[in-house]
Amino acid sequence: MPLSLDPAYAKAVAPAIAAVASKPKSAVHDVEARRVGITGLYESIFETFPDVPSVERTVHQFRSYDGGMISIQRYAKKDTASTAPGPAIVHAHGGGMFQGSVDLYRKVFPFQVEQSNIQIFSVDYRLAPEHPHPTPLEDCYAGLLWLHEHADEFAVDRSRIAVQGESAGGNLAAGMALLARDRGLSPPLAKQVLIYPMLDDNNTVPNPALEPFATWTYDDNMTGWTAFLGQDVVGTDKVSPYAAPARATNLEGLPPTYIDVGELDIFRDEDIAFAGRIAAANISLELHVYPGLPHVFEIYAPQCEPSLRAIANRLRFLADL
Repeated sequence: MPLSLDPAYAKAVAPAIAAVASKPKSAVHDVEARRVGITGLYESIFETFPDVPSVERTVHQFRSYDGGMISIQRYAKKDTASTAPGPAIVHAHGGGMFQGSVDLYRKVFPFQVEQSNIQIFSVDYRLAPEHPHPTPLEDCYAGLLWLHEHADEFAVDRSRIAVQGESAGGNLAAGMALLARDRGLSPPLAKQVLIYPMLDDNNTVPNPALEPFATWTYDDNMTGWTAFLGQDVVGTDKVSPYAAPARATNLEGLPPTYIDVGELDIFRDEDIAFAGRIAAANISLELHVYPGLPHVFEIYAPQCEPSLRAIANRLRFLADL
């Protein structure tokens, strides 16, 4: 049978898909058009999310690897009675490496904090192409080190820190896990949560079965990778495994891993392959491939049943932090 959208999801997203289809397509490598179009679409969706008054946001500053000042936003429950050290997540947002910000997700994080009771620290890393690799990753890793340094201030147990990211943020989360292992972060990361991660710069040949459903297209993907790495570097042996974690030859020593991806996502095959290699390295793994769902499915239809199921699975994986 041919691939098709999940019926509940298709019904929920019909108006949004029609609106997207009516807009002109951006040319490959056109970063600015995508910054306006895709970011604007996400802003309009996230603005419909309800407020969570029990969670507060604070903004902090730290110095990155090159001296640049970077913001990190903390989301935590208000008036928490306990001061005992607890778990935390260092988060990297999505956006193909060239768009998005922590502010864009300001109405998303409170829900996760409310449901999980785990603090989130999201790094407002600098974007490509103005700041190509390694800057976005090093900004995120510097944020992780900053949290280690300030763990006592925020009642964070250093042995219970996870990294999390979606799409390009999943790439950066995986990159942070590799850096933490190779640079000897102590204590090591507790978990990595990779949500439909963008892992492989070699994913440039369109799959005709997936193209009709692509909410993140092959042109978008090429735009992201070339902004991040440079047009003369993508697909060559010059690409670092920290930039494209699918290229890492050794995955041993990484933390327990969660990966999910939609069946209709152009990242499906690279994510499944990476999960297989995580398992082969004898690392605890939870993998979900959701039938009939494309990229960022839960953003387009947060209240449909498959989206709620995926969100519940992510929260459950994090629960034993």
